[in-house]
Amino acid sequence: MQHVRSGLDRFLEPGSELAGLGTGARVGLLAHAATVDSSGRHAVALFDADPRLELVRLFAPEHGIFGEAQDMESVDDRPLDRRGRETISLYGEDPASLRPRPEHLEGLDAVVCDLQDVGSRYYTFVYTIAYVMEACGEAGIPVVVLDRPNPIGGETLEGPILDPALASFVGRFPLPVRHAMTPGELARWFAAEIGIECDLRVVPMSGWKRSMDFEATGLPWIHPSPNMPTVDTAFIYPGGCLIEGTQLSEGRGTTRPFELVGAPWLPAAELAERMSALNLPGLMFVDTRFRPMFQKHAGKSCAGVQIVTTDRSAVRSFTAYIALIREARNLAGDRFDWRREAYEFETERLAIDLLLGRHDLRPLLESDTPIQDIEAGWHPSLEAFNKARKPHLLYD
Repeated sequence: MQHVRSGLDRFLEPGSELAGLGTGARVGLLAHAATVDSSGRHAVALFDADPRLELVRLFAPEHGIFGEAQDMESVDDRPLDRRGRETISLYGEDPASLRPRPEHLEGLDAVVCDLQDVGSRYYTFVYTIAYVMEACGEAGIPVVVLDRPNPIGGETLEGPILDPALASFVGRFPLPVRHAMTPGELARWFAAEIGIECDLRVVPMSGWKRSMDFEATGLPWIHPSPNMPTVDTAFIYPGGCLIEGTQLSEGRGTTRPFELVGAPWLPAAELAERMSALNLPGLMFVDTRFRPMFQKHAGKSCAGVQIVTTDRSAVRSFTAYIALIREARNLAGDRFDWRREAYEFETERLAIDLLLGRHDLRPLLESDTPIQDIEAGWHPSLEAFNKARKPHLLYD
């Protein structure tokens, strides 16, 4: 097995120059549950044990610093710990809470960011890094990004490029749904292509190749958010997250979130039969029943499908879940609806539009346009993005 050293491992190794921070640097740390080294030790404990650093403040993204909060659940600041430091939430009650305030950065020599991403445009952690970059740039404080693998690989691009008119916290910048970049590469892209000005220092991994699945790295998979339990979940998430924009359950409240899709009123056998007939590569659709213990249809028996990954290299989950939503909508008739509640601080625009990232996709999804024709519509922009991202990539 290939053993990859993460940015955290390399940052703290003996003899490291600590990204130019110098001995005694007073740092803030943006971290979550998966911010661990190759032995599973959390960065907070590692920083505390390193005499070269003084960890004076913690920053928590969505889900909290140890990942106990569910999606869209506000995270509170934590009071002083036994070392006399506070944890600042960067996911509170309103959009202003997503960005560090000037007083949060006082007394710091740098903010170190170490968040495991899952390779999809919707996943909010990379935008929290971007907000930190913006705030630190204004404050004149360096930002150190400790890089981690893209668990679904660094080669395959998928889905449309986000229309800036649909920017939100589940898509701030014009990225494809599956971007095939690491957090460090995205930070470089944010600086160069979005124009975020800051003293950015990326600590790259060693040993990582773009073709790797996460298991090939030798690093432990620690779920970065409560509903991302496995690497298989990450592979279907580029499409699976679209279910959040509907009244279908995406399996939250079960042990297989995003892999289970259904509703009390959905004809499961017909849905599985229709999806299987599409012969979508790398996926199997199995007629199933499940009962979510919280969120949509909590406590009710749902009929639907389990989406089983059979070949990760072939999976194009965004296209697959567009087809799944269309078939579910056609079968359910008037019982199907889009999510109309507030979504990631957005109250005016439909969640499905924010997730699709283009105004023209929902009408196409609601029409009889062949799925292959819809998919072909974003291929030219993906080719252009693939060329534009190359100067910011760190790994062959």
